[in-house]
Amino acid sequence: MSLAVLMPLKALSKGGCVNLRFIDWIWHIRGSMPLVPEQSSEEAFDRLDPLFRQRGTSHERTYDTLTFRKKAQAPQDKMSIFDDGVLRIEKGEGGSVLRYNLTSRALLLCFLAPLLFLGFAQLTIVMGNQKSSTEASDKAKKEEKKEPELKLNPIDKFLGAPEPEKPKKDDKKKGKDKDKDKDDEKDDKPSPTPAYVFAAIFATLYIVGRILEDWLIKRLFRRKLAGS
Repeated sequence: MSLAVLMPLKALSKGGCVNLRFIDWIWHIRGSMPLVPEQSSEEAFDRLDPLFRQRGTSHERTYDTLTFRKKAQAPQDKMSIFDDGVLRIEKGEGGSVLRYNLTSRALLLCFLAPLLFLGFAQLTIVMGNQKSSTEASDKAKKEEKKEPELKLNPIDKFLGAPEPEKPKKDDKKKGKDKDKDKDDEKDDKPSPTPAYVFAAIFATLYIVGRILEDWLIKRLFRRKLAGS
């Protein structure tokens, strides 16, 4: 994992806010499988060895442990989604078992992407509301401007002439203008829909990828250990 991605999570963990162990399942894939009967640790790692001799992959191997790191891995690498990991062979009552713990930055990014786009959506909504309130305030100020008063001539007033009537506005036209203004506001108001769509896409990618990669790596290890 890159330091830029893990540092915020580690900082929370050190501060006591989050126990990293409870959330690292997001980008870790763990599993175990029994070795072929009477298969030694050395033989098992020999069969898995070709997986770690790919471009951009470095690995270290001891009697019962294999650690690897990948950098700029090639797309054709069957383990390209993983950045590093540890494989360990443990002996149990039923025989030797291979346990693995693999990390994937791609899974973490797919998990964080929906949260990022949801944040964009909320920001878009807030900006749209602020814009609407500002436009409504400006419109109200304009409407508050008083129309020029029509004063009656003193002579006409003395003679008892009625006060001049204010010019009536065309209500129908006014209603059309209001509807037009509303339509214009809807068109100008930013929409959070694209952000929601991208959030849903990345959430789906994460769920599918998390399940699929877990199944694929287990199948890959099983086939290699069986000599396929």
